[in-house]
Amino acid sequence: MTAQAGGMKTRTSSFAEGPTLFGDLDEAQPVVVSSDRLPSYITDHRKRLRERFMTGGAEAMPDYELLELILFRALPRQDVKPLARRLLEVFGSFGHVLAAPPARLTEVTGVGDAVVQELKIVEAAAQRLARSRVLQRPVLSSWQALLDYCHTAMAHRSTEQFRVLFLDRKNLLIADEEQARGTVDHVPVYPREVVKRALELDASALILVHNHPSGDPTPSQADIAMTDQIRHAAEALGLVLHDHLVIGKGRELSFRAEGLL
Repeated sequence: MTAQAGGMKTRTSSFAEGPTLFGDLDEAQPVVVSSDRLPSYITDHRKRLRERFMTGGAEAMPDYELLELILFRALPRQDVKPLARRLLEVFGSFGHVLAAPPARLTEVTGVGDAVVQELKIVEAAAQRLARSRVLQRPVLSSWQALLDYCHTAMAHRSTEQFRVLFLDRKNLLIADEEQARGTVDHVPVYPREVVKRALELDASALILVHNHPSGDPTPSQADIAMTDQIRHAAEALGLVLHDHLVIGKGRELSFRAEGLL
């Protein structure tokens, strides 16, 4: 990240999102089904997964089965277990599958528009739920909820994103806005624009947040310098910079906790 003054390629999809039948569940090849009725082994499998989810919740299911539940709606006429496993193999985790850019998802054999749409709907729902737990609430007394939201929104991204959380005089979160997107290790940040937006929102305090796609939240010297520039600009206008959070894949780093603010 710098401050300024002012994958894995697979074959293109050959699966139709229409009636197909698979043989071996793990090494499946598409076969056209002659009727609208799914084979019993597929319908029974879907029924068992749904029942297990309703009885034991997500904790009772491995990632590939939870992913299957999402894919059922997108691909109602085929066995989706091979695709669920393939997605996890390509992207590495459930969260990374949901956060993957549509262009990268469609590089995976078996993924079409319907699958991308279903995954992006679930990702958006998860982010909105996490955000609802912190918006218009005292941030400093709901710190863990804030961290959970930041991880949900940013930890699995493949490129850097810089966000600013704007707080009012009671430290209620009044706005959460993306300021910039960048590459895998760089995002342009404009301190003047950050404080200008704070004044437009009548905010009294800020929390900066950005992610490190590498997974290591250790701040760079550019991160530290940029934070210092924003802090000075904010203080000159009577704004408080509470913290700068760097989100990694399994943990986060707080500038204030590390003595960097």
